Amino acid sequence: MAALHITDIESAINWWRDKKPSPDGITACAEVLALAEIYALMVYYHESECDEASMPAAAQAAWLAWYATTPDAPCIAICSTSQGDAICKGCGRSFEEVQRWTSMSPAEKRVTWRRITQEGTAWRFNRYAERALHGEVAAETPEHDTTRVASS
Repeated sequence: MAALHITDIESAINWWRDKKPSPDGITACAEVLALAEIYALMVYYHESECDEASMPAAAQAAWLAWYATTPDAPCIAICSTSQGDAICKGCGRSFEEVQRWTSMSPAEKRVTWRRITQEGTAWRFNRYAERALHGEVAAETPEHDTTRVASS
């Protein structure tokens, strides 16, 4: 089972804070509180990752709601694994990650996203960054109901 990175928990908290702002500047919505408990424990114990299966149901549901707003696949439609490369030049995923993508759990996908983002060597981050940006923008516009479309 893949582990969720603390930055994903933090991103989910911030997303929920924007989605359901505090009415008085002090109280937080239930989703923020559920995720904040996980975040606080991770900070206290100096952990950078937590096991998604061990999260309380409310925190897991809040994280999954945030996850559903993120781009699914890093693909930019330039797949060099189809030409035999072990790592795709377009998106940065390994051949195995490309093949398994549709069966990977959300946490496994986030592990892959984190790795390729940190490496920043894939064309999606430099040479063809506009393709990556266009794909994310298209997924967010109402006329393109493509949110959460699993692609390879």
